[in-house]
Amino acid sequence: MDFATIIGMIVGTVVVIVAIMIGGTISQFVDVPSMLIVVVGGLSATLIRFPLSGVLTSFMIGSKVAFTHKKSDPRETIEKIAELSDIVRKNGPLGLEEAVVEDARLAKGIQYIADGYEPAFISESMEKERDLYLTRLEEGQRVFKSLGDAAPAFGMIGTLVGLVQMLAQMDDPAAIGPAMAIALLTTLYGALIANLICLPISDKLQAKVAVEDLNQTLIIDGVMAIRDNKSPALVREMLIAYLPEKHRAELEEAA
Repeated sequence: MDFATIIGMIVGTVVVIVAIMIGGTISQFVDVPSMLIVVVGGLSATLIRFPLSGVLTSFMIGSKVAFTHKKSDPRETIEKIAELSDIVRKNGPLGLEEAVVEDARLAKGIQYIADGYEPAFISESMEKERDLYLTRLEEGQRVFKSLGDAAPAFGMIGTLVGLVQMLAQMDDPAAIGPAMAIALLTTLYGALIANLICLPISDKLQAKVAVEDLNQTLIIDGVMAIRDNKSPALVREMLIAYLPEKHRAELEEAA
């Protein structure tokens, strides 16, 4: 569970609600036509830009990354790969059959080695899976970025609609209030959806792309080193380059 996302959204929502209640009531800031313009309009613009299947997949990926993703530690991955390398050195590739590996991608690579696949096949298969996964993350990032751009734009469209309605009915004081609500609330809804939901998730997906690229490349290099029957010390030394400087010393001391 990613508590940072949940805490950020809750705090942002509470701040807005408190600000509303200090000077008025919640009902004053609820307007169905304004919500329809922003939400349906933003989704419609996104569907025009992307295929329906891509939008649905992006929502699932965005929700998983933002709320439920478990962060992987490269140091633990390196130590696990070194441990697996030691098993191969002592017991051969078949010794990996009994190894317990939690990371799904590393487990698949280890299974390839245990099954005796050629290095070229292992490398090509794992790189293709990595590239496809990164492509899905990038598409999800673009979809949420599109929603973040479209929501304020449709908020402005709703504002213009409300102003036109208000100016067209200046002789009817009872109609000015609802028209003004549409004019102002659509801008508010668009800004909240964009800055509290869509754009933060888009940025998190973008950061996730860089992290996953590094982690999966590390795993691929580690699997290939195990396949080449390199020593645990050499494997660790090869993979330590993936770590930031401050973590390299810690791993070397632990080794």
